[in-house]
Amino acid sequence: MKELQIGFLQQRNTGDARDNIARLAEGIADLAKRGAQLVVLQELHNSLYFCQTEDVGNFDLAEPIPGPSTQLFGELAKEHGVVIVTSLFERRTAGLYHNTAVVIERDGSIAGIYRKMHIPDDPAYYEKFYFAPGDLGFRPIDTTVGRLGIMVCWDQWYPEAARLMALQGAEVLIYPTAIGYESTDTPGEQQRQRMAWQTVQRGHAVANGLPVVAVNRVGHEPDPSGQTNGITFWGSSFVAGPQGEIVYEASADEEESIIVSMDMEHGEQVRRWWPFLRDRRIDKYDGITERFID
Repeated sequence: MKELQIGFLQQRNTGDARDNIARLAEGIADLAKRGAQLVVLQELHNSLYFCQTEDVGNFDLAEPIPGPSTQLFGELAKEHGVVIVTSLFERRTAGLYHNTAVVIERDGSIAGIYRKMHIPDDPAYYEKFYFAPGDLGFRPIDTTVGRLGIMVCWDQWYPEAARLMALQGAEVLIYPTAIGYESTDTPGEQQRQRMAWQTVQRGHAVANGLPVVAVNRVGHEPDPSGQTNGITFWGSSFVAGPQGEIVYEASADEEESIIVSMDMEHGEQVRRWWPFLRDRRIDKYDGITERFID
């Protein structure tokens, strides 16, 4: 049995980036001390979720890759001997920015990057203003702890993305996330949204016979424009096994630092029981690349 110790940090963010990063560094060190081999951080973890408004000043938050954050997290990965999945606001060049996950190998080097492919544009989630769609495709990243299928937040709703990662040998699907409630939603609607978010990802686990790791932020972040009451991020970070079973689910409103032990060989057995990849009718899926079929 090949056990992987997966650690994650579910944190509140403040407007002080130095404070956010310092707490992340402390959390990574603690997880490594407790035995984590892989540490997954939430989406855009260095700052508040700035996409609630369209403000050109927020582009000052972006940085190159490699850059200051990859240097810092590289040093932490090397010091503590862990693989780290980060999520950064990438400045590719003037006027071209991405929402980018960076995988740091335990020797401090960059194992690979993934640029968020699906970019939302909804009230309080004005990401199209800031991020160009990813151009690297859905390609797993090889590390010393396994082949990681990294995607980001809005990507987690799309089964096609998860499937393409699985077809290229991903051993686990990982989603850094920033998602929450708008205060005017009723409690019932809030619950439906949160459960739909979890359910669709558990479906990716089942359909592909792979573990899923989703790490969300927690806490309330105000809307600087005052047009809404801000976002209450619903936490609920979770790890699911290859049959969609919940191995661990975090609090909806508290910070957490968790390590989950995952049997990375169990998916092989699950795929033998449920050979979905064998039985796919790849000769009949032509329409899947169409926007809509009239």
